[in-house]
Amino acid sequence: MSRGASPNNPHGKPVNLQDIWEDLSDGIRDIYSRQSMSKKRYMELYTHVYNYCTSIQQPSNQQQQYSVKPTKGKKSATPSSAGQGGAQFVGIELYSKLKEFLEKHLCAIKPRGKDLVGESVLKFYTTVWEEYQFSSQVLNGICMYLNRHWVKRENDEGKKDVHDIYTLCLQTWKSCLFSSMHSAVTRSVLKLIEQERNGESFNTRLISGVVNCYVELGAGSDPIPTKGQNFTIYKEYFEDEFLKDTERYYLAESGAFLEHNSVTEYMKKVETRLTEEQRRVSVYLHESTADELAKTCERVLIERYLEQFYTEFNVLLENDKEEDLTRMYNLVLRIPNGMSALKARFGSHVQAQGLAAVEKCGEAALNEPKLYVQALLDVHCKYSAMVHSAFRKDAGFLAALDKACSHFVNQNAVVEKVKSSSKSPELLARYCDVLLKKSAKNPDENELDEALESVMVIFRYVEDKDVFQKFYSKMLAKRLVQQNSASDDAESNMISKLKQACGYEYTSKLQRMFQDMSLSKDMNDRFKQHTMTTEAALDVDFSIMVLSSGAWPFTQGPPFQIPPELQKSYDRFVTFYTSQHNGRKLSWLYQLSKGELVTNGFKNIYILQVSTYQMAILLQYNAATSHTLTHLEASTQLKEDVLVQVVQILVKAKLLDCEEEDMGPESVVTLNTGYKNKKLRVNLNVPLKAEQKMEQESTHKSMEEDRKLLIQASIVRIMKMRKELKHQPLLAEVFQQLCSRFKPTVPVIKKCIDILIEKEYLERVEGNKDTYRYLA
Repeated sequence: MSRGASPNNPHGKPVNLQDIWEDLSDGIRDIYSRQSMSKKRYMELYTHVYNYCTSIQQPSNQQQQYSVKPTKGKKSATPSSAGQGGAQFVGIELYSKLKEFLEKHLCAIKPRGKDLVGESVLKFYTTVWEEYQFSSQVLNGICMYLNRHWVKRENDEGKKDVHDIYTLCLQTWKSCLFSSMHSAVTRSVLKLIEQERNGESFNTRLISGVVNCYVELGAGSDPIPTKGQNFTIYKEYFEDEFLKDTERYYLAESGAFLEHNSVTEYMKKVETRLTEEQRRVSVYLHESTADELAKTCERVLIERYLEQFYTEFNVLLENDKEEDLTRMYNLVLRIPNGMSALKARFGSHVQAQGLAAVEKCGEAALNEPKLYVQALLDVHCKYSAMVHSAFRKDAGFLAALDKACSHFVNQNAVVEKVKSSSKSPELLARYCDVLLKKSAKNPDENELDEALESVMVIFRYVEDKDVFQKFYSKMLAKRLVQQNSASDDAESNMISKLKQACGYEYTSKLQRMFQDMSLSKDMNDRFKQHTMTTEAALDVDFSIMVLSSGAWPFTQGPPFQIPPELQKSYDRFVTFYTSQHNGRKLSWLYQLSKGELVTNGFKNIYILQVSTYQMAILLQYNAATSHTLTHLEASTQLKEDVLVQVVQILVKAKLLDCEEEDMGPESVVTLNTGYKNKKLRVNLNVPLKAEQKMEQESTHKSMEEDRKLLIQASIVRIMKMRKELKHQPLLAEVFQQLCSRFKPTVPVIKKCIDILIEKEYLERVEGNKDTYRYLA
């Protein structure tokens, strides 16, 4: 069988269109009248088209012949003369007949929809369209061979007015029916949508059918088929009008609603409307409309009223209306750059609340670190929770929260009261001391860990972290020396948190303190073993702590003469330590030492917990029950002002008596032999006021000196790397390097530069005094 042969045309004889058109047109008419069709009848119609397309035709004015010739194993087509053999592909006469049929069919239908409006026109249009579309797809299947060969061949030659049969059907619909009815159809669709917005219901298939038609017609409007869908018709004849209508509708509704309702109620209305429009797209509009529809609604319903939203935002914050805040956040988030004003207002509000909370504490916060820190934490926790729940952890709101907290932590009423920015980190360190010091009110392990984590929240906002470090190290040292830490694990945990926040260097001395405590314990064990094996045992239970001078923040105390009762133990330990560590010098910190005395002169036996100074004074009363202040001063070598404070503590405890309130050198201090106390173990070791004041002053003084050294070290590092640098860039780099620990001031940096020039680390460049050069 030859290439062009078919079962009904076995010899490939010429088939005239007139021979098949009557039967073919009857079949097509059945298709468009929605008559049922058997598979056999379908194949007969398909075969008619096949035979016609593959028959050998003589050239005519309306057609051109094509023959298929093999070229290197591939099929190619070239024009051929009538005298050449081979299969011929023809089709223009059939194509014209089909087009003519479609036009007559639609022109016959057209008058039925002429005067229809509203739902009637939509019912007519969608019903006719669905029937026509289905029938056109069937016709396209019958003409598949025509599409694959003749239509393709024509398109390859650049003929843009020839299309596959389904596209021909769409274009015929567009020119015959769509062109005259689209205005009425679109108006009816918009009317129905408006009715739905007003709460009425209708058959949504009426609109979805129209939308499907408009989208399909876009595909048929392409001269050359392209990848993907073409929405030109849909957008031009429906979507543009729909968006304009939507804008008009919501402009009127929003204005009227806000005249009689609050902004919070309006936001609920907007939320509902946006949800409705989103559902509208999913039910009967095309998905490509979603973005433009959302933008239109957002512009009209939200962006137009942003100022009202911003004003209401402050009211919602004041009243803690988290649900409404969440709603406002979700709405304003839709507007480009709409969040900037909300973030700024949120930051200002948090800052004002933080400042007010500290101011409310009053002067009590100066001496009650727990009250002060808790006020800061309450504000942070409240608004941090708000950011996480209402604002979905938005990075912009978190940044605004951090900025606001940083301001009220470092600049508040308490800081202004003492006129020192170091007060905030000092109170935070004191609060840590309250948490970590052993007391009857210590929280359990989990609560303590939570409290320390809360401290770290505030610590991250502290600018002068070096001040915190100074006070914290002093208080840690005292807790360790006085052995009144609530928990060694808690102490280590806190140091780990600080190390994680500020690095190893920040906590290196704190960790060294713990190492010294462990080494001291071993030293004590070895010393006791030594006293038991070499000589007679000591008269007292004597233990020491050997502390590295570079790690511990202690200074040498005032002159003091230890009691004779302790001299032997003192000498024995010095000898032992010198033999263990040749070349090391021990500096004794008597002001930090303590002990216990057992009384024998009262009705009851008491154990007195005393400082070394108190011990030295009380041991004098083993020889006599009365002593002048001059005698006590000579025996202890304490300065008069320190001695008076120590004696006053013992007098206040009613262990000693003195008739004079203002003690002088000749004042007589007598032992109260009738001393009574409900407790058998009495703690008399309380800090001296002079010591506390001196310690605070020395801390601030040493902090300033440390800062100068850090600034100088930073300048040297920078200049060593840069070699030459102008003044302003140098200041900027110093700020950048030190901002994590404290904020250096420009005058102090300048002073440090002058010091380094004097020490010949730097020099000013000749002819350019604004530039510095590093001297190797």
